Amino acid sequence: MKIIACYSNKGGVGKTAASVNLAYAMAASGYRTLLCDLDPQGASGFYFRVKPSRKLADTAFFKDAEKFAGAIRGSDYENLDILPANMSFRDFDVFLSQMRNSHNRLHKSLKAVKGEYDVIVLDCPPTISTLSQNVFHSADAILVPVIPTTLSERTFEQLIDFFQENKLPVQKLHGFFSMVQGVKNLHAETMQSMGNKFSKRFLKTHIPFASDIERMGIHRAPVMATAANSPAGIAYHELAEEIMSRIL
Repeated sequence: MKIIACYSNKGGVGKTAASVNLAYAMAASGYRTLLCDLDPQGASGFYFRVKPSRKLADTAFFKDAEKFAGAIRGSDYENLDILPANMSFRDFDVFLSQMRNSHNRLHKSLKAVKGEYDVIVLDCPPTISTLSQNVFHSADAILVPVIPTTLSERTFEQLIDFFQENKLPVQKLHGFFSMVQGVKNLHAETMQSMGNKFSKRFLKTHIPFASDIERMGIHRAPVMATAANSPAGIAYHELAEEIMSRIL
């Protein structure tokens, strides 16, 4: 079983859209896939029209394997299940701080369903916290969407610095450009400079800024399911192919 996290320490970069479409693509490729939403806003579950379990609250996520497994919901797509978030997830850092071996608790929870899935995709909240450190320890790969702007470049550098300072394997980080607007000179210049600076850390595929992605909230479905041949649908397909060739 492989664990792939979609994470950014900056919000509004297309993280959830990438998580949803990546999970869909992997399931469509025949991998038994679980999309686990760790963000209390619950956007991933909303996109797949699934409601969270009220029983998976407080420390049950980390201490009760039966409730954890029971909170998983099927989706409308073959090979794809969803573990939707609920608002109690906002207190995960409080619960984790009270537990022994707090940096490994997420991995222990995910092991409860190890035999059921080939891939687990984590949609992570945009914070650097005890929960995110759990993600960093648990994930085999961490996908980092980066809007090609100065602030996003800075936050990506901060993430690399955090990994190095905490002796975490930087090779887990796989950046990709998100919400790219080809008409903006700044985007093109930033992509070139970051590509040169972080060539080993960036994937080749980039995701365009597209109305089809924004319409996910209306259709409540992945772009790859509603507009597979659109520029965004094709880009997500190529991103998934690139990730699967590297990780799976």
